[in-house]
Amino acid sequence: QVHLAESGGGLVQAGGSLRLSCVGSGRPLRNYNMAWFRQAPGRERIYAAAMHWSGATTYYDDDVKGRFTISRDNAKNTVYLQMNNLRPEDTAVYYCAADSSQYVNLAPSFYNDWGQGTQVTVSS
Repeated sequence: QVHLAESGGGLVQAGGSLRLSCVGSGRPLRNYNMAWFRQAPGRERIYAAAMHWSGATTYYDDDVKGRFTISRDNAKNTVYLQMNNLRPEDTAVYYCAADSSQYVNLAPSFYNDWGQGTQVTVSS
């Protein structure tokens, strides 16, 4: 099991940027597929971005494609989500999650290890 801790959320105006960080402990994140999920009030948790453990492949939900970038720094055991051109509809709690499967899965049910979440609020 890997412990995950997110940070970097906050309040930002529409059009602004934030970078979320997810620091892992207990095991190296380089062995895991990593994903960022988000959950708005009253709505289900959905994926925003995901990355294969090798770093070779990334996936983005259509709503964030071209605005968000997932990356990892194995030396720091950290995964990032750079969010640009934020919109009010991006407001949600953002979670990072780790999955040890061979292939990337985009459904939350495949992920066993989760962080506590960080709130992102985008004002109009």
